[in-house]
This record gives sequence, structure tokens and C-alpha cells, in this order.
Amino acid sequence: MPGTHSSIYSFDSSSLSVVAGGASALDTPRLHIHNLDDAEAFIKSYGFDIQDQDELERLWYFHRRALVLMTEKLKIDINEIPEVIKNKATLSDIRQLLIYASQIDEPGLQKWSCAVLRCMHVFIHTETDLFSSFSEEIQKQILTPFEQAIVQDEKLYLKSYAKEGHPSVELVNFQAKPYKTSTSTVIKLLARPEALAMKIFDKIGVRFVTNSVFDSFQVIRFLVDENLISYPQIMPEQSSNNMFPVEEFLAVCDKLTVKHGHNKILTSAKIDRLLNHKLKMNKNAFLGLFRKENPFSAKDFKYIKFISRKMIHAQGPNGKKFSFFYPFEVQIFTDDAFKKMQSGESEHSAYKNRQIEVAIKRLFSQPEKK
Repeated sequence: MPGTHSSIYSFDSSSLSVVAGGASALDTPRLHIHNLDDAEAFIKSYGFDIQDQDELERLWYFHRRALVLMTEKLKIDINEIPEVIKNKATLSDIRQLLIYASQIDEPGLQKWSCAVLRCMHVFIHTETDLFSSFSEEIQKQILTPFEQAIVQDEKLYLKSYAKEGHPSVELVNFQAKPYKTSTSTVIKLLARPEALAMKIFDKIGVRFVTNSVFDSFQVIRFLVDENLISYPQIMPEQSSNNMFPVEEFLAVCDKLTVKHGHNKILTSAKIDRLLNHKLKMNKNAFLGLFRKENPFSAKDFKYIKFISRKMIHAQGPNGKKFSFFYPFEVQIFTDDAFKKMQSGESEHSAYKNRQIEVAIKRLFSQPEKK
């Protein structure tokens, strides 16, 4: 712990609340670093040796990224930021930023220094991960199998390419989600206190849009049967399904199997009417719906979403092959839900604006007045 204490009963409340109190370092109101030696020791413990010129330059790089985020994405007036903080020439020593963030006598300087450090902290964690080093391999190995299963004829289909006899599934749309940029990830991390860079699971993913609820469940069956996903690799705590409860869906399908067998194939629209009737007859069925909490999404944002993991095989700098799991997101919408998502309260830009508002508020969280 930086600094010295005059009393055995004196503790640094900021560090203690993070280590033993469950708080996030992003919500630390101020640092307690008052000289350059302590600042350097803090930075080294964090993971950077500023005596190494390359590592020092990387810290300055994150300093620049933080300022660009604040002024261009969060729309903070650059003239509000103190010159001594935003200008490398006037700041001169990166350690000084930590000392400014510990100030008591200059609350303005302390506020802005903490804001810059919060952005730097999240950028560092966002851009120091496996994706930053192996983005090409990750995207290719995750997305290519999905793309190979998509057939564009007169209509769009998920069509078996690995096994014969599997029914194809008609789609309205398919999208390979562009990978989440580091800027987008930083805003998300700032906006959600529980979020950590290592817990950003939707950096890459795919989206299926179907004609019906029944077709949406057919997509899931297709993905499992074709081994496009390995369901033991699903992360259950990250799943959402507020489209239709699984148990009720299976109950309707069981009745259809008994009644019609393989002799009569109903249209997806007809099956959806039966599914809706099932819900109306059993109000408790809605208890089978669940959704991972997201304060920035509109309540009518209905879909099935899950996070799976893919074993990625890559080659390290030394030429030695190694493997690691990497998460990806799968979203499934009906066409009606997808159109609704693109307008009104569910519009993506509105979602992002809500995130930005919370991110700015958190960026400037201040010490409580005593």
C-alpha cells in the first residue's frame, strides 16, 4: 500500500473497499499517492515498468485513447479538461497523473485526473486480451462455420452441410455481428459497475431473424445437430429467453407428435398460433421466461440470446501451437421482434445513449463530502 501511516488503526479506505469490500476500482473516489516513487511502485504493481521505454510509451498511448474517448465519444468539451492533464508536454511525467488524482486541495484537478485514469484503466484491460492478439483467428474459426451453413436461394436458409437428412430452416435475415470495438467495450464497462473486461462476452457473434417462434427454436436445434455450437459450452448465467418458455414449447411439440406424427406437417404460423394459445391458457407459463438484467435495453426487447465458447487453435510468436476458449454471442429474433427493436425505445442508438449517460456520470464520481 502506497505511503506510510502514522497509526496502526489507519487504513486506506479506497483500496480496502476494493480488496475486501466488493467495490470496483472504477468507483474509487480518489487515490492516495503523494510522491513519484510511490506512483512508480503503484504503476509497476499494476503491470507496467516505466523504466522500459516501450511500456512507458504504451501508457502514453492509453492516455491519448482516454482523451479521445472523452472528447469524441462522450462529447466532453476539451476546453474543460485542465491543460496539465490533457497535454503530454505539460504533464511530462505519467506518474504525476496519479498524484493529481490524490489531491485534496485541488478538487477540480483531482476530478479530471481520476476521470482520465478510469478511462485508461478500462482501455488497458480491453486492449490487453486474447482478441487483440488473435482477432483474425478468432473471427475466422467462430464465424466461418455459421456462414457456410447459410444458403441464399430465392429465400435465405440455414441448410445442412455436415449431415444429410436435417431439415433446412428458412430465415428472414442473418448477420455476423461486427466485433465490438475497444471504444464500445470501454463505454459498456464504464456504464455497468459489475462489468469487467474479462466478462465482455459479446465482442463477436451472430444474429438470426426468423419468421416465427417455432422457426426460432428450429434454429437452435439446427445449431446443435450440426455441431455449430457445443451446448456444454453454453454459459447459463449469460442466457436470456423472453420469447417463449422451453417447457411449454416442448409440451406443444409433444402433443403435435402424438396427434400428427410424421403424416402432417403444420406451417410455422399455425404452430405459433398453438403456442400462443398455450400461453393464454396457462398464465404461469410466463414464469418460464427469463432475461439477463440489462438496464439499458427496453423491456420489449424480446429474443433468445446465449453465450457459447469455441476452442480456438492459434500459433504463438514462438511458432508453438496453443489453444484457448473464446466466447461468442448468438441472438435469435422473430421478424416482428427484430423490427420492433429497430424502432422506438428499443432503437440501438437510444440504447447507446443511455449507456453513455451512465458512463459519464460514473466517470466523474466524486469523493463523498465529510
